[in-house]
Amino acid sequence: MLMIVLIGEPKFLLWSGAPAAAKDCIVRMVPVQVSVAPSHSPVTPVTAPYPGTLEQRGGTVNDVSCLNRTPVYGVVRPLSIAEVREALAFAREHDLVVSIAGTQHAMGGQASYPGALVLDMRGFDAVTVDESLRTATVQAGATWHKVLETVHPVGLSVSTMPGIDVLSVGGTVSVNAHGLDFRAGSLSSTIRSMRVMLADGTVHRISREQEPELFRSVVGGYGLFGVVLDVELDLVDSEMYRLRSRVIDYRDFPEVFESDVAADDSVRLTYTHLSTSPENLLEEAIVYTYERVDAPEPIPPLEQRDSDRFGRLVLNLARTGGFGQRLKWTAQRDLLPHVRNCTEASNEALREAEACMVARNQVMFESLDLLQNQLTQYTDVLHEYFLPQDRLVPFIDELRAQLGTHDAQLLNASIRSVQREDIALDYAQGDRFSLVLYLSQEVSDAGNADMADLTRNLIAASLERGGTFYLPYQQHYTREQVAQAYPELDNFFANKRRYDPTLRFQNSFFARYA
Repeated sequence: MLMIVLIGEPKFLLWSGAPAAAKDCIVRMVPVQVSVAPSHSPVTPVTAPYPGTLEQRGGTVNDVSCLNRTPVYGVVRPLSIAEVREALAFAREHDLVVSIAGTQHAMGGQASYPGALVLDMRGFDAVTVDESLRTATVQAGATWHKVLETVHPVGLSVSTMPGIDVLSVGGTVSVNAHGLDFRAGSLSSTIRSMRVMLADGTVHRISREQEPELFRSVVGGYGLFGVVLDVELDLVDSEMYRLRSRVIDYRDFPEVFESDVAADDSVRLTYTHLSTSPENLLEEAIVYTYERVDAPEPIPPLEQRDSDRFGRLVLNLARTGGFGQRLKWTAQRDLLPHVRNCTEASNEALREAEACMVARNQVMFESLDLLQNQLTQYTDVLHEYFLPQDRLVPFIDELRAQLGTHDAQLLNASIRSVQREDIALDYAQGDRFSLVLYLSQEVSDAGNADMADLTRNLIAASLERGGTFYLPYQQHYTREQVAQAYPELDNFFANKRRYDPTLRFQNSFFARYA
C-alpha cells in the first residue's frame, strides 16, 4: 500500500503489471542491410506461394531486445523432419536465404536476415527420456522448462542448462550456453550426439567422435551450418541441496571461490550477485551456494512460481537509477533471504538448523517472469565477459567507471565460472570467471548510441585484460575485436562455406563479420 501511495495507483499498475502479450517496443533502428547473398539466380520468382502453411507471410521479425526488427519473406513453423526438409527445398528452388529461430533471446540478429525464410522451431518440441542410459533426446524447439518437467518425475536432472528455462534447446546449442553447475562445463560437454539437417536436406548424426569438425562448428555456431533437429543430452541424478548465502567484499571473491566453493565437493551449483546500489556499486557480493547433503531428503514436485508484482515493480524502478537501484539491492540483500521458497528438511538436524532445502531441478525451473513488463520506452540487453580469474577485480573496477559515464542502468550483475571447451568459437580460453550484466536502456537513438559506446568500451577493457566477450548479444563489436577474442574465426567461416557452399543459412552475424 505504501508503494501505491508513493507513486500513485496508475503508475503502480503499469510498472508492476505483466504484459498481456509479447512487448513490441517502439524501434527506430534500421534493419541490417544485406551484404552477403547466394550467388546463383532464382529459378522462379520469390513471390511463388509456399507449398505448406506459413505462420507469417512477409512482415518483420524481432528478438527479445526489440532492437532488431528485420523484414523477411515469411515464417514457417515445421512440426516434422519432413516439413523442415520441405522448407529447405523451397528455399533452394527460389534462392531464399534461411534463418533459424527458437525463442529469439539472442539479441543481435542471429536468428534473422533480411528477406529470409525463417524456420520457427518452437513446434518441434518432443522430449523423451531413456532412464537406463540416463539420457534425454530433445527436439530443438523444446524449452528447458519442458525438459525439466519431463526429467523431474523420474528422478533425473540436466547437467547443464542456461540460467532461465524459457530458452529453446536448439538455441542453447547454437550459442553453447552455460549455467549454474560450474563443475559440468558448458552445454557442449553434456551433448552425446545430435542430428543436424544440412542445406541439401541430408541428415547427419554428429558427435565428438562422429564428424567432429561439424560438431564443433554447429555447437556455438549460431545456426550457420544447418538445422539442429534433436539433441541427446547426458542426465544426472536429481538431488536436494542446502542453499546458503553470504555477503562479501567483491575483491575477496576470487579467493572465496577457490577456497570455499571450488574446493568444497559438496557445492554443486553456485552464482554470485554484485551490488547495483549507487552507494556501493559492484562492491558488495552475495555468494549463493547449493550444497549436497548426506541425509536422504524426499524430492518434492516442481513448483511454478506465481507472477510477482512487488518484484517486478522493484526491478522496473531500478531502471530509473538512484532510489530504485538502492531499493532493489536492499531487497535482494536483506529481504530475499527471509522469503525464499524453501522445502522444510525431513532430517531433524537440518530442520533444527533451519536449513533452506531446494531441489536441483527447482533451482533451474526459473522463467524470471518478473522480467516481463509493459514499459515500451525501455528495453533490456545482456552483456557477458569472460575474464582470467586474476583479472576479474580490475575489470569490475573499469566497469564501475564506465557505468558512471553512461546512461544505461545496471539491473543485475552476476558471476559464474566456466572452462575451455573444444568448439570452434569457444569463449573461454581457460578457467574463467563469467560476468553477466543485465542492463536497461531507453528505446531511442540516444539510448542505442549510449549502449553501443558502453559495449565497445567494455569489450576493449576485457580484451586488454586477456578476456573475451559473448557473441549472442548486440553487435556493437568490431570484426577486429571478434577476431582477437575468437582466434578460430576465419577457420570457422571457411568451414561454413565448405558445409554450406551456397550460403543458404545466414544471419546478421555472418553478414557483418564473415
